[in-house]
Amino acid sequence: MILNIIIGLIGLGIVITVHELGHLVAAKISGIDVEAFSLGWGKPIFRHKFKVTEFRISILPIGGYCKMKGEEMFQKALEEEKTEIPAEPGSLFAASPIKRIFTYLAGPGFNFIFSIIVLGMIWFFGFTTYTFENKVILLSEYQNTESKTYAADAAGIESGDRIIEINGRTTANFHDCQNTIAQNPEQPLLLTIDRNGNIINTTVIPELDKSSGTGFIGISAWIDPVIGYVQPNSAASIAGIQIGDRIIMANGVSIEHQVQLSSIIRNNPDKIEMEFIRAGVKNTAVLIPLVNEAGIPVIGVSFAGIEFKSPNLNIFQALGHGATETFSTLVLSIKSIGLLFKGIDMSEAVAGPIKLTYYMGEVASSGFKSSLAEGFTNFFRFMSLISVALGFMNLLPIPVIDGGMIAFNIVEIIKGRPPKTKSLYRYQMIGSFLILLLILLAVFSDLNFIFG
Repeated sequence: MILNIIIGLIGLGIVITVHELGHLVAAKISGIDVEAFSLGWGKPIFRHKFKVTEFRISILPIGGYCKMKGEEMFQKALEEEKTEIPAEPGSLFAASPIKRIFTYLAGPGFNFIFSIIVLGMIWFFGFTTYTFENKVILLSEYQNTESKTYAADAAGIESGDRIIEINGRTTANFHDCQNTIAQNPEQPLLLTIDRNGNIINTTVIPELDKSSGTGFIGISAWIDPVIGYVQPNSAASIAGIQIGDRIIMANGVSIEHQVQLSSIIRNNPDKIEMEFIRAGVKNTAVLIPLVNEAGIPVIGVSFAGIEFKSPNLNIFQALGHGATETFSTLVLSIKSIGLLFKGIDMSEAVAGPIKLTYYMGEVASSGFKSSLAEGFTNFFRFMSLISVALGFMNLLPIPVIDGGMIAFNIVEIIKGRPPKTKSLYRYQMIGSFLILLLILLAVFSDLNFIFG
């Protein structure tokens, strides 16, 4: 867990630093003096002044800040009861509203550009991912759902069906299906299904998972029971199960896919009598499942998936893919705002810095277990996701953050005069209250994550 947090802190720090770097560059272009630019927060442990800007490395490695000249003049104007904020040469409030808007926009803009470049480089250098076929299983067949019908059941989907298209777009694997369904809760989706060679069209409306804010229809991937990984010192390892073994029977029941096996293990936690094929020869083994941290019996295996290798792209094609993915993430971020008003569990769906840091590190470290390349790919993909989310959140018209200050400057342009000090003060007080609520929610979510 410590390693995950360290990796996550590095990623989160890079994303926030990119945001603040955008403000720095735009301020310089706009003629606004930047008094300090810091990597990290707290007491500076390194300082170097270049012209009017002091560059710092601070003791807490979480993001950073960009301090522009004149920001403190607002507080001074309040104390001296001045109606307008003094505009010293080179200060923030001496710049025109257009230049201030440009400076505030540059932070989120750099986040979006950063995401495009990072994802573009991933596509340019290439990557390999592992997923499963687009063949599905109905979860209702293996869960107690007497009082509930999943959307997949209502749509007439059957176990063994292959989802080959959603809304006219090809779904080459289960990841494609899962992604589209998750991003469209409560939105009708037209599915094209291959059922033993017969093409069937049906419409499904994903339910909203209120713990995550995503859509689900009650399906799982059909995973052939061929061993892809055996955890050291697990029940499977002790019983001699090896990579490549195909499980054909457990406790006298024929096994066609992974969900069947999981169901048998869950219902028979004491002993599993297993038959499997290795190099064309039938073998048997007895496994004593171990109980994981969630109290679920497991045997310590994962199953072989299908390999997807990215195509060879030139730099322009790669950046095009990066831009497309960045735009898709931005659209998803916009949709997520609407879901906040549909009764989702805020303590689960909202992530604070601790949860974000851990998830980023967890995604990266799990990838590193497979290979160095996959670890870095996962890390930078997650970092681009957070970068887009940070950029979008800062564009919301909430006082104090970038979007709120942009809105205030637009009002100044319309009215043709600068804001009164007390009006700006009231505006920022409202923003501070909203930000405080968000911080408290994020802290509660993080504490629930740590101790839950």
